[in-house]
Amino acid sequence: MTREEERNARQGDARQGEMRQEDARQGEALRENARQGDTPRGEAHQQDTHQGEARQEKTARHRQRVRRRCALVVAIFSALLLLSFVVSMSTGYTGLSPLDIARILTGSGTPQEELILFEFRLPRIVISVLVGMGLALAGCIIQSVTRNALADPGLLGINAGAGIMVILFTLFIGRMSFYSVFLLPFLALCGASLTAVLIYALAYRRSDGVAPLRLILVGIAVQAGIAAATLLLVVKLDDTQLANFATWQAGSIWGSNWQYVLALLPWFALLVPLVLTKSRVLDVLLLGNETAISLGVPLGREQVKLLAIAVALAASSVAVSGSIGFVGLIAPHLARRLVGSRHHILLPVCALTGAVLVSVADTIARSIVQPAEIPVGIIVAVIGAPYFLYLLAKSKF
Repeated sequence: MTREEERNARQGDARQGEMRQEDARQGEALRENARQGDTPRGEAHQQDTHQGEARQEKTARHRQRVRRRCALVVAIFSALLLLSFVVSMSTGYTGLSPLDIARILTGSGTPQEELILFEFRLPRIVISVLVGMGLALAGCIIQSVTRNALADPGLLGINAGAGIMVILFTLFIGRMSFYSVFLLPFLALCGASLTAVLIYALAYRRSDGVAPLRLILVGIAVQAGIAAATLLLVVKLDDTQLANFATWQAGSIWGSNWQYVLALLPWFALLVPLVLTKSRVLDVLLLGNETAISLGVPLGREQVKLLAIAVALAASSVAVSGSIGFVGLIAPHLARRLVGSRHHILLPVCALTGAVLVSVADTIARSIVQPAEIPVGIIVAVIGAPYFLYLLAKSKF
């Protein structure tokens, strides 16, 4: 090999060495850039993970606070109901202290005390609790189905429909017997059902179904018509029947006995559990008709079922207590302010609220002008009318 060839070979080896060193430097630079580029992405991923965990922890704490608040509200209203029960047993023309009540309940009372407590006061207290629960649940269902905060069995004409059947019963039968006590809720249900069907048919449109506002307006119009028909029938009543009707129309639990309790219990034993099973459906209906249909809810069928339950609860309650208004309006609003709009807890709290409201109102009605008494519907109206005006002022229409 000549010198020139050796020199060329050494220069080629040097160039190859330089190229390998340059490739090594470039590879090291690429690896360094990759490490620097992965660091922000890793930090971002770690930050997102921490934020997701923080949101989950915050949601869990919020749910825990809501559960504690709901449990506290249920406990408070249960205690209020128990307290109103005891106060109502003690209140009346013949006063009974808590010690007297305990003595009577243990069987150590006199015959007169047992008659007062077991035959006069206890049936009336149980009726007031059941009526309050029924009207409150009916109002809650109607407000959720119509998505209208001002909806109420009385405003929709359901109470009026039940009332006109009671008038017809009073006009043609007159006196109450053992069997007529059980027949009266069925007649009231027939009148309320016919009224509800009429309102639903007049409010229904093929394009958009039953619009909430249209349902309310149709109900008010039908109620006015039924009220006019009721006035025509009242003219045919004698003095005794007219006095009984006036007391019933004002809303009164006077004269209640265990027969009325037995007449109401089957309705509540059947309908109240059925309402509680529909809590998820009521939650979905609050989202709107389109959303409910997209979630697979058979809208028309569920609306009919829920309105039928509300009509049955309101009619059976009105049949034994008279036309007590505003309970179905006030109780759902108070319960919704306390526990929110989730019906699995809203419905029980609403029932407790209605029971406490009617029980306390009945106690006030019995004690404020002794030995006479004021119809409980008047006491509830004194509380409910200002609240209704407040809701009307706060509403958007």
